[in-house]
Amino acid sequence: MYNFTLGITFFLTGFSEAQEIQMLYAVLFLIAYLAALIGNLLIIILTSKDPHLQTPMYYFLKNLSFLDLSLISITVPKSIANSLTNHNTISFVGCVSQVFFFFFLASTEVALLTVMSYDRYVAICHPLQYEIIMNHGACVQMATSSWVSGGLNAILHTASTFSVPMCGVLIIRQFFCDVPQLLSLACSYNIGELVVIGISFVLDIVCVVLIDISYINIFSTVLRMPSRESRYKAFSTCLPHLLVVTLFVSSGFFAYLCPLPKSPSGLDLLVSVFYTVVPPTLNPLIYSLRNKDIQTALRKLLMSRHCPSNWKR
Repeated sequence: MYNFTLGITFFLTGFSEAQEIQMLYAVLFLIAYLAALIGNLLIIILTSKDPHLQTPMYYFLKNLSFLDLSLISITVPKSIANSLTNHNTISFVGCVSQVFFFFFLASTEVALLTVMSYDRYVAICHPLQYEIIMNHGACVQMATSSWVSGGLNAILHTASTFSVPMCGVLIIRQFFCDVPQLLSLACSYNIGELVVIGISFVLDIVCVVLIDISYINIFSTVLRMPSRESRYKAFSTCLPHLLVVTLFVSSGFFAYLCPLPKSPSGLDLLVSVFYTVVPPTLNPLIYSLRNKDIQTALRKLLMSRHCPSNWKR
């Protein structure tokens, strides 16, 4: 039985014990991480500098990009380093940090995605009242509430996860410190963490329901728009957001609510990739690939390197 001390080391099995396969996953993860790093940093820079992007939607998008950049940074670089060095271990402090920041950032993202759906609901269903409802103070309060709720959730999960001693060899059959795997190492049932997971599940369901209600109203309003161009613009803005929410939340539900198998499977590892790596990598593409405002701001940023006066035009 292991009581938690700073000297404890956890072993991460990752995707394979074969060095060649580990190198392949390291390369794939590196490509995904660089794409997420560049894409999210670009959105943060553009939404901060371009005066035309100083709107509630881009304010929340900037928060989302910062969350995504942080979320992928707490798991993927460590996994890449382990694969390259064939030294698949993580310290107790490192494991605790991963659990805390993962729940902090993931919980905040779920709350922020809910706020973003409400922002789109007000913009499309109540456009004349949009500036009054989504004023700067309200946006800051919504974003702050998302961050605070994520922090509280992370504290509860981290404290309850490591409140029970662990038995046997401390092998985590994942590429990062995943809570379901940590619960399987506990000497006894970790009732506290199971309760916290249940509470988080209920809160996530509430967020999903609120998002669904927002989009039901949005789509009913969009379908009544006489202009085909207006309908296309509304759908092109909202459907990517809905795709992000579905991918992120459904994969998280699957990982945390399904019974943990006795041995790791490719599906379990794939699901974990879908809620840790894929959203931060794809979000910049989903939000900016067909977004004319972002594309225009990017062109202005590139032009400003040659002619600085062009940026403010």
